[in-house]
Amino acid sequence: MDGILGTVAAAVGMFAGTNVDDIVVLTVLALSMRASGLPKRWQIWAGQYLGIGVLVLVSVVAALGLTIVSDDYVGLLGLVPFALGVWGLIKAIRAHANGEDDPSTAVASGLVSVVGVTIANGADNISVYTPVFRTIGMGPTMVTIAVFAVGVAVWCLAGSWLGSYQKVVTVIERYGHWIVPVVFILIGSLIVIKSGVLGKIF
Repeated sequence: MDGILGTVAAAVGMFAGTNVDDIVVLTVLALSMRASGLPKRWQIWAGQYLGIGVLVLVSVVAALGLTIVSDDYVGLLGLVPFALGVWGLIKAIRAHANGEDDPSTAVASGLVSVVGVTIANGADNISVYTPVFRTIGMGPTMVTIAVFAVGVAVWCLAGSWLGSYQKVVTVIERYGHWIVPVVFILIGSLIVIKSGVLGKIF
């Protein structure tokens, strides 16, 4: 029993430690949903589960000795939220130029884009999960994955709660078409810069 509790405690710590920044993404998505209706709540939840599922799957496969994504270039996935942010900014500028009073705040507007942002934001987690899955064995790995599944639900609820403050929602409704794209651009830039991939390319 102590072994299972220890595994659960370690899994909770690992999930929380590697996904703190995901709370920011989920909060922005929740604010976008409240202000514009996009992405839908189910798309946020499904996108999180699919995105984290892909990261875990890649880590498990890598733990078995097969490299799917090179660690040297995983930071390039940061271009996904960066591109979504740039596109959202372009749409906001066009809407402003056309005199639209209520431009959409949505940047990640569907399931695919939510999955993409989730994977990009958590891509560096693979380097943490892989050695853990390689050393703890099949049973503890399954327990860890189950804990991660619960963790995703907790994170989605936390993001929704943080994005429910009326004052913040009011600000997003008024300025979200500028704020949300800029946040996505910053997230993407930080992923690329933190990974050091630019130095490896240039």
